[in-house]
Amino acid sequence: MKRILPVILLTTCFYIPELFCQIQSDNVLFCSQKKINSENLINPAEINANIPHSFDAINYELDLNVYNCFLSPYPKTFTGYEILTFQADSTINSISLNAVNASLIIQSVGLAGSSFTHSNDILTITLDRTYNPGETAEVKINYSHKNVSDNAFYVSNGFVFTDCEPQGARKWFPCWDRPSDKATFNLKAKTPANVKLGSNGILQDSTVSGDTILYNWVSNFQVATYLMVMTAKVNYNLDIVYWHKISNPNDSIPIRFYWNSGENTDNLHNIESVLPDMMTYYSTLFGEHPFDKNGFATLNSQFPWGGMENQTLTSLCPDCWSQGLISHEFTHQWFGDMITCATWADVWLNEGFAQYGQALWREHLYGHNDYKNAIESYADYYMSNNPGWPIYNPDWINNIPPTSVLFNQAITYDKGACVHHMLRYVMGDTLYFRGLRHYAADPELRFKSAVTTDFRDDMSETYGQDLTWFFDEWINQPDHPAYENGYWILDQGSGNWQVGFLAKQTQTSTPFHKMPVQIEISFTSGNDTTVRVMNDVNSQVFTFNFNREPSNVTFDPDNNIVLKTATLTEITPVSVEQNDLKPDHYHLAQNYPNPFNPSTTIEYSIPNGGIVKIMIFNILGEEIRTLENGYKEAGVYKINFNASDLPSGIYYYRIESGNFISVRKMILLK
Repeated sequence: MKRILPVILLTTCFYIPELFCQIQSDNVLFCSQKKINSENLINPAEINANIPHSFDAINYELDLNVYNCFLSPYPKTFTGYEILTFQADSTINSISLNAVNASLIIQSVGLAGSSFTHSNDILTITLDRTYNPGETAEVKINYSHKNVSDNAFYVSNGFVFTDCEPQGARKWFPCWDRPSDKATFNLKAKTPANVKLGSNGILQDSTVSGDTILYNWVSNFQVATYLMVMTAKVNYNLDIVYWHKISNPNDSIPIRFYWNSGENTDNLHNIESVLPDMMTYYSTLFGEHPFDKNGFATLNSQFPWGGMENQTLTSLCPDCWSQGLISHEFTHQWFGDMITCATWADVWLNEGFAQYGQALWREHLYGHNDYKNAIESYADYYMSNNPGWPIYNPDWINNIPPTSVLFNQAITYDKGACVHHMLRYVMGDTLYFRGLRHYAADPELRFKSAVTTDFRDDMSETYGQDLTWFFDEWINQPDHPAYENGYWILDQGSGNWQVGFLAKQTQTSTPFHKMPVQIEISFTSGNDTTVRVMNDVNSQVFTFNFNREPSNVTFDPDNNIVLKTATLTEITPVSVEQNDLKPDHYHLAQNYPNPFNPSTTIEYSIPNGGIVKIMIFNILGEEIRTLENGYKEAGVYKINFNASDLPSGIYYYRIESGNFISVRKMILLK
């Protein structure tokens, strides 16, 4: 994503941690506005044209002569050719590519291409024969770029760079320009000998011949087209530092820093010293750094916004060597680059992750309180600027919304990051970060693309229970819960006290949000007590008994449900007899907490009186305990399971009542 930050602010915040902790939301707003006003917009007419796509792009090889772009008067023209290797997904005798007519002139095609048409920004290539599913072929496209400013291929005063999100790659080479169709990438470029040029992947070779240099960059890892990049400048400065892999310290990864003369080298060198630690930290959280190189390049005044996370070569605005900016963009190397959103409807998988990654880096540097300050600043911006639509809308897959919706800061960036924080709260630190590593290592997704349900399913698998409810309410629904809670403190005599809590939501624009809630109880003497319960129905009552006098009740004391409004008032005690609840169906709830140590609560409901049997089984299917076996009236019941005598592991609990049978999994984690 592109993050715009004022240059003076970046320079200042690098040295003053307090500013680094505060700067965030307004800077992302600049980023969001840049994308909203981008010239590389999605064309709804094209989306609705049902352009046939029946092949898988395997490799793009570009061989470009950009030599004259570096010479006065700095024309934007270049010539070259492309070889596209593809595999047929169905029986085909032609392929269609995105190629903007206003930017590109197609001169001829060859290899498996026999003829072509180029109109309405679509290049259709007739193949030399019919290709069957699974067959591979190569087409060669000879083309040139016009001397036009198209906001994707930039040329000025000895500087040449590309910047393509969301759909600008089609302006500098023909491609199937969708984030789901990733391919390996090989860029060969001819420049004057005094030019340094960077791209995706590793520098295979650079050959100097007289006043000319031929660069050959190769990415052996699949790249989305909008993340394919070329960045070059006359007399570019280049520093290289190395990061030693965790899995093999003898194997080092180069990090290339391209920078302009006149920039603040103290900031630059500070970032150069910090990056190896950042790579190590993110590698421990997300899995080892996935690529064989990485890098950053500061651009010129044509790129005034903060950064763009091109795979292994992030673009930065001039002199923008800031930890806040770079931690955001660097998170994208895992989430956005290694795993790319499969559709623009899933773009929060890129931006929400990156926004959250910045908060995690702050946690690493300054501790958990600073991390929470970041999360609460995201939440504040969302609450003040919430436009009222969900993070994810399945209709956006085929009917892509305006970029003002797609890249909305409050939703895609800040709410997306807050969702990660709340998912971490639900799952707990151990399982949340284990889930991120599981997602990043998923062989069906790694170096490929993902949709929101892929992330949901991997996190659910790690958690040991279905998290569909969480994604439904926070991702697929708009807005947030509005709590109007109540409590009471009741003297029961003989030194016994009851605290009651009514969890009530009153919002009308979004459904009830099931969430675990924390309730802090203060006392006239001794330490406070915090209890955590699962609020899974509206107007739910919880009671707690104590042998000392309570003095106050606080809802969500750590503000973990960070997206909400909430009030808490003292009320008259509410009846909480379990049989006062009248369920209309059988249900076995997920135990809570889960994972647990050593005890957990199992709740079930039966609409009719009858025999109820609840049994515990180990992973071998052996029954190890019976928790319930007898007649129960219709109602909702809770029972406690204490596993202090059992080893850690996966267990199952099963209910039988009438014709109803249900089984759930739970995890004992000691």
